[in-house]
Amino acid sequence: MTTATPSPALRIDGNTQVIVHLGWPTHSFKSPLIYNPYFAANGINVVVVPLACATGELGTLLPSLLRVRNVLGALITMPLKVAVLDLLDDTTTAVKVAGACNAVRCDAQGRLVGEQFDGEGFVRGVARKGLRLAGARALVVGSGGVGCAIAASLAGAGVAELVLFDAEPARAQALQARLALHHPGLLTRVGSADPAGMDLVVNATPLGMHADDAFPLDVQRLPASTFVGEVVLQPAITPLLAAATALGCRTQVGLDMLFEQIPAYLEFFGLPVTTPEELRRVSQL
Repeated sequence: MTTATPSPALRIDGNTQVIVHLGWPTHSFKSPLIYNPYFAANGINVVVVPLACATGELGTLLPSLLRVRNVLGALITMPLKVAVLDLLDDTTTAVKVAGACNAVRCDAQGRLVGEQFDGEGFVRGVARKGLRLAGARALVVGSGGVGCAIAASLAGAGVAELVLFDAEPARAQALQARLALHHPGLLTRVGSADPAGMDLVVNATPLGMHADDAFPLDVQRLPASTFVGEVVLQPAITPLLAAATALGCRTQVGLDMLFEQIPAYLEFFGLPVTTPEELRRVSQL
């Protein structure tokens, strides 16, 4: 009988550095199950610690935590990604366009600096799968938090045209206004969820989580040359991805966005960087 090799123990001592993971509720947090096994496997004396924080508590808690000398920074998740903006001294264009932030650290001057990596993870994933984004035409269906983040990163990656669709048109229009302000050379429009003629189509809605969900777009209009990306984590192969694959489209599953963004977070916090493949190998998800 063979026995499984135990995972390396996570050592916590007086030299341990901490990344706090703030949000509420914490029971669904996935990041500690990816970061901490990676840190342990590579002898990196850092730990990600979930802390339950409601929106009204953030203004008091976050600045105090980031003054702790061995705290490298914070991962910010729901429902705090928008509320944290009021506490930041500096943000990137991606944060401004997305209207949300999911990582904060102190810089050398003690200022709170915010970044946004949800969209970065998606973009890194499709680029590594061979899709050329510079000059591409993209459709993003859904202008909620993740849709805005992906749109921001696609704009930063140099797409030529970005079509936005949301069941609540005002949300897509607000995103379009932010894109026009920060990326004036980008052609943007609020339109339908018609994927015809698109190089990239993104489902940034929850549609696909349940078997009886409607498709987020008309799959019969999908050209085989279109790359189709998901944000839904479970099931991994949503009805949209299954239909796109049957049509010959290249695809990206939702979980890829999570693993692809973590190297960017590691860079942000000044930590040794690895590959998404290594993160998957050691993950305890």
